[in-house]
Amino acid sequence: MNAKVHILLIEDEKSSCSYITALLGKTGYHITTAATGREGLSLAASLCPDLILLDLMLPDLNGLAVLRQLRSWSHIPVVIVSVCDEEQEKVEALDLGADDYVTKPFYPNELKARIRTALRHSHHHTPGQIYEALNLRIDLDKRTTYLNGQQIHLTQIEYQLLSLLAENAGRVLTYNTILRRIWGPYAEENNQILRVNMANIRRKIEKNPACPQYLFTEVGVGYRMRENENG
Repeated sequence: MNAKVHILLIEDEKSSCSYITALLGKTGYHITTAATGREGLSLAASLCPDLILLDLMLPDLNGLAVLRQLRSWSHIPVVIVSVCDEEQEKVEALDLGADDYVTKPFYPNELKARIRTALRHSHHHTPGQIYEALNLRIDLDKRTTYLNGQQIHLTQIEYQLLSLLAENAGRVLTYNTILRRIWGPYAEENNQILRVNMANIRRKIEKNPACPQYLFTEVGVGYRMRENENG
């Protein structure tokens, strides 16, 4: 399957470009590279790759500017791969439409896992989708949640939050994205109501809420749910 996947790597740093190209080439992906933002935008338009890996530190355009232009006409999955580890940069990139953010240096398997997740989310979910990981099972069609075979009773808001994260399992969603999706476009940018509901969900599904197995906090950025093990 990977042999059919075409990835566009927009990266100006030669050693990083060579490393990522070799790493993903061994996995079976077809890689095209671009050393500038403008070249990357041109190749994205002409080649229509399956996924884009985008560095933020480019010699001509800022990576966020590239992402902003891409999202004006394309829904191609974009994974940011950057040395920048600033929370605000991550939040801005994700809010602009990046599918994920990987900080250099990274573990090879981490990058490959994020790519697989982004590619899966480039396809629409079908009715009857099941989320399943460890002992947690969520039927997103029947709107039921089971832990260790026992049904978990959630409030309407708690279920909406959990199902949103389950539908995007493995992918970080920013606080603002979650607030807008659950409470609407005019929701106040106040994370307190979100934190309270997340704490309540963790008490219901986590064996040890302080050391979660399912719902992870990306500090200062948002939340990520454990990867779906059901396909």
